Amino acid sequence: MSRAEVMRLVRFCEVGATNTAVTLVAYGLLVHAGCPGWLASALGFAAGAANGYHWNARWTFADRRREGDDGARLRYVAVQGAGSAASALGVLAAHHALGLAHLASEIVILPVVTVLTYGLMRTVVFPVRPTPDRALSA
Repeated sequence: MSRAEVMRLVRFCEVGATNTAVTLVAYGLLVHAGCPGWLASALGFAAGAANGYHWNARWTFADRRREGDDGARLRYVAVQGAGSAASALGVLAAHHALGLAHLASEIVILPVVTVLTYGLMRTVVFPVRPTPDRALSA
């Protein structure tokens, strides 16, 4: 893995940490304002995901971003859904198959889901931009 790719992965993890903070703050504020927990959770997750798209598009994958690629937002939402499903299924499997507590299961599955979603962000949401050199060789 190149140094540039390692740095991109580090930025991806930093954005993920801010997503978590945004999610938790939004959740806390919404619950404090009287919002039901399930709705506050969904809205908090959406706020964290919006933060993630903003920073991943402008910082983590800025060198791969294509202007006018409106499909990137939809692909981002799909990857977030896949990551959420993988996390839920992984926690369920680790809890039942390995007998781990829920928190331990989350800790075990988190790195796997991070690598999965990073790979999907890199290849599906923000794929390599075509350059004139690549277009001519095709």
